[in-house]
Amino acid sequence: MIDSNSKLNKAVIYARVSSKEQEKEGYSIPAQLKLLYSYAQKHNISIVDEFIDIETAKQSGRTNFTGMVQFLQDNQDIKVLLCEKTDRLYRNFKDYVIIDDLDLTLIFVKEGSVLNKHSRSHEKFIHGIKVLMAKNYIDNLSEETRKGMLEKAEGGEYPSYAPLGYEHNKAEKTIGIDKTRAEFVREMFELYATGNYSFRKLEKMVYQKGLRTRKNKGVTRSSINEILKNPFYYGDFFWSGRLWKGKHQPIISKELFDKVQSVIHRYKNTRPQDRGLAYTGLLVCGKCGSSITAEMHKEKYVYYHCTFNKGKCNRDYIREESLEKEFMRIFKQLHFNKEILGWIRDGLKLSLKEKEGFHRDKINRLNDEYLKLENRVNQIYIDKLDGEIDEVFFKSSTVKWRERQNRILELIKEHQKANENYINEGIKLIDLASNSYEYFKNSDKIEKAILIRMIMEGSELIDGKIVPVFRPPFDIIYQMARGSKDIEMGDIRLLQTKKAGKKLSPAMSVLLPGTDLNRQPSG
Repeated sequence: MIDSNSKLNKAVIYARVSSKEQEKEGYSIPAQLKLLYSYAQKHNISIVDEFIDIETAKQSGRTNFTGMVQFLQDNQDIKVLLCEKTDRLYRNFKDYVIIDDLDLTLIFVKEGSVLNKHSRSHEKFIHGIKVLMAKNYIDNLSEETRKGMLEKAEGGEYPSYAPLGYEHNKAEKTIGIDKTRAEFVREMFELYATGNYSFRKLEKMVYQKGLRTRKNKGVTRSSINEILKNPFYYGDFFWSGRLWKGKHQPIISKELFDKVQSVIHRYKNTRPQDRGLAYTGLLVCGKCGSSITAEMHKEKYVYYHCTFNKGKCNRDYIREESLEKEFMRIFKQLHFNKEILGWIRDGLKLSLKEKEGFHRDKINRLNDEYLKLENRVNQIYIDKLDGEIDEVFFKSSTVKWRERQNRILELIKEHQKANENYINEGIKLIDLASNSYEYFKNSDKIEKAILIRMIMEGSELIDGKIVPVFRPPFDIIYQMARGSKDIEMGDIRLLQTKKAGKKLSPAMSVLLPGTDLNRQPSG
């Protein structure tokens, strides 16, 4: 019993819930506080302060628990702590030791127990057992939770909260597509796959278009990085160190996901480490073949020069501003005028006709193979009914043939998409090259370096001038662009007015091989 005339009538209250589920089960904070204040009033205890935690107690270090301990250490005239039950106060041994060192009188109202240094040995023993049971409970709960989550993963159900673009149906306990956000996610994958967008550009774009997280915040660059690397969006997910096949509906195809990973991998080890020295590693010395490096003077001016790793050559320096002008000069040479762009698109469509025939033949052969397998399945079923084969052979054969049929359907889809992709990818590459000057001019240093790596590789720097070396297919596009500068307007008028019989200029012949002069351009 507490002496109402002593300092023991000063007390603090501690209440805690570890989950929303406990709220529903009657462990709510208001219910705990009502019980504790009622007890204090009945026993003439003055409540000095209350401390409340709404979080899990798997580890010590709960925010207000720590605050309460500090408060009791600073106010040693307060020696009473009221709590609903043992497992509300602590659920691990570290918390038990911390409270024991405070030399308090602990009152567990719902359990009807009062514990302090004067308590009998068996009372302390029972209290220790309760702490042990609380620790065992949380350990067992954690283990059972992990087992349940693993079983869900094995069944194709994602055990945790789904990423942005999905929503949870609590009633049916399923994961569905959040149609509004899913469109943004799909667009981010599609744009990044082109190689024309950095995380920064995507962050700015989706924010301006209105994409927000579930907490109504903008999606950060780091979040975009996580999204673009998450296999959940094509139907798989990682859990417990393994990749599982999910039951949820994909937002993107595996093909698009793989393409994005390829773009990410291309730049992850080549991204400049220092914003001030963005163009290191992009050029080689045209005289000795060494890499071009950079150094900063007066913490303001950046100069690029040969590293002399392969021998000595002239110690020529070029300011970063001059180097950028050189890159702009190169990118400007990749530009096509509107008329030429129109004819290039037409040329792609012409060459597509040959590819259409190839894919059509492939699709026809695949369809034939699919029908043959279907006939086999039907025939073997009849053989099983007639008793000519056993059940084991029937199942093994049909499973094998059905798997092949599923693969055939996937191949047919790939060939059907190939024709469209051929034109789209070709036009995207041409547009990227043609607009590279504007992209470069309006980007920051990091984005400029990414664009350079995308289009050029191993270009040489000689006496302050860049001799470009282009990656495929930009090497061909560069030749086309240079040839287009020599095209005479008469050649274009010839094509537009279909004056058959006149020979094209050499530049026009290279630019548009096999062009039908009697065909009306669509551009």
